[in-house]
Amino acid sequence: MAVELDHLRNQIDQVDSALIDLLVRRLALVAEVGEVKSQHGLPIYVPSREASMLQARREDAEKQGVPADLIEDILRRIMRESYTSEKDSGFKCLNPELRPITIIGGQGQLGQLFARMFELSGYQVRILEQGDWHRADELLNDAGMVVVSVPINTTEAVIDKLSNLPKDCIIADLTSVKTKPLQAMLAAHQGPVVGLHPMFGPDVASLAKQVIVYCDGRQPEAYQWLLDQFRIWGASVNGISAPEHDHGMTLIQALRHFTTFAYGSHLVEENPKLDQLVTLSSPIYRLELAMVGRLFAQDSALYADIIMSSPDNLAMIKRFHQRFGDAIELVEQQDRQKFINEFNEVGDWFGDYAEKFLIESQSLLQQANDSVHRQ
Repeated sequence: MAVELDHLRNQIDQVDSALIDLLVRRLALVAEVGEVKSQHGLPIYVPSREASMLQARREDAEKQGVPADLIEDILRRIMRESYTSEKDSGFKCLNPELRPITIIGGQGQLGQLFARMFELSGYQVRILEQGDWHRADELLNDAGMVVVSVPINTTEAVIDKLSNLPKDCIIADLTSVKTKPLQAMLAAHQGPVVGLHPMFGPDVASLAKQVIVYCDGRQPEAYQWLLDQFRIWGASVNGISAPEHDHGMTLIQALRHFTTFAYGSHLVEENPKLDQLVTLSSPIYRLELAMVGRLFAQDSALYADIIMSSPDNLAMIKRFHQRFGDAIELVEQQDRQKFINEFNEVGDWFGDYAEKFLIESQSLLQQANDSVHRQ
């Protein structure tokens, strides 16, 4: 039996080596595709192309008796690596006549990411940091675009310093709140203005499938090329009004970050054995615990600024606190039927998204489980 098993394992090893050779060939082809896309100004991520390719491969797999989900999982992982490879090949410059781009806060993590992306696309980038304001005229007077990438609590003060920009200079910010920074930019500058919110952290490997939200300020025709440039980088670009954006962020960011902060503080006070919690956790609970831990591995000042950036955030948190109290009362009363009714009411509110999120989460849980067993 041992000889037969070794023989079969050797054959599997040979197939695995062949798979690696095929991956090398595929990544080389991806690099060539990236060069062609760069030359012609095409985005690295095309949703329709990806969807049609995955559907075709699923059908091929089913014809050969291979689970379609397995093939899709493999291809999606390969494509994530492919998008990273395409990013490194550079991008077509959509506005080659643009004067230098000055990024205020360009040595910060997010500022560095955008500086790199602009430079890969062939733009001249200058960096203005807190200690460089004695050189502000040199760095700003002939700027074609100024990007403000500084902490939320200093954004408006920095914008107030930008009153002498060239009239055709574009001014944009990368802040997670939009109404007040947009108002400040419109007051400080008479030229093109746009508010930007990258919905990702600076540690992303590629902008493919990442979301950038923009809020129109003034002269949108002057910065349309910028939105198109983001799309070439692979980002999904979504426009919304500043008030709508900020209201959405009270739920998407401020409330979620606050509840995670509160849960983390609760863990500290309860002081369980973290290693034991991890050991006892199934993939879904480990993933939830990982999302909590992930927050506390990042910049505390950033999250303080996000949560405390608006009175609306506090009002939302207080409403949540009230509803949390209502839920506690329901449990205290041991009202099982009312709990079930409210649970079903929430499920009805989610509608078709509940099933969609269930399917999406199953894929995430499998990845989390695989990660655990690699350790």
